[in-house]
Amino acid sequence: MVSYYIIKRPKRFCLQKLISTERKYYLMSTVVEYICPDCGTLLMHDNPVTLESMKDVHIQLCAVKRQQSMAAQAIKPTAAAQKPSVTQVQKAAAPAQPTPSMASPPTAVATPTLGGDTTISLSGTGTNYSKAEGPIDPEFKSKRQVVGSFQGIKVWGPIDPPGQLGIWGTQVTVDYDICIADGACIEACPVNVYEWLDTPGHPGSDKKTFMAREKDCIFCMACENVCPPQCVKIFQKG
Repeated sequence: MVSYYIIKRPKRFCLQKLISTERKYYLMSTVVEYICPDCGTLLMHDNPVTLESMKDVHIQLCAVKRQQSMAAQAIKPTAAAQKPSVTQVQKAAAPAQPTPSMASPPTAVATPTLGGDTTISLSGTGTNYSKAEGPIDPEFKSKRQVVGSFQGIKVWGPIDPPGQLGIWGTQVTVDYDICIADGACIEACPVNVYEWLDTPGHPGSDKKTFMAREKDCIFCMACENVCPPQCVKIFQKG
């Protein structure tokens, strides 16, 4: 009868074979073992050659051994760090040269400019004006002169900002001195020609409907027909 058992030793186990013959027991060791001195891992095999191969692989992959090696390299000072170079010593010994103080040239301040194709301003000294009454003069082009432009939109005078702003536009025209900013034209326009333009200080209203997309007008006349103070006039092309 043959049976097996494990004998526990400090930090390792050794497999022994117990041979029973005629009520006499003999211990016979059949396993070769190796304990890693770094991590304490126990390797066992009954073939010494195989165990030697296992040992070589474990030494290469042992995590504890690699960590110890990396820590030793990290704390090992290099010769370059310990000994300063000749150039560094010369720089440390040389006195610091004073830097001549020079007055920096004045920074150019950009003058704010109005938008593209803009020659008039919405601010000024013209404050002694009252709100004008509609309707817009349909023949104003023969009676007034173009005095400038705002973002490419023609402005017909006379103007004296902020109280007097004249008539704006070419095909889609609005008399800004009559406009009360009720917004009816913005809501009626199917192609979104208009948007709000701030005109603080004007007696009629502090914002106006600006024909920002005048070229998109389809001449439906909706804005002209719904304007309460009748400050809008649409001119057909041609």
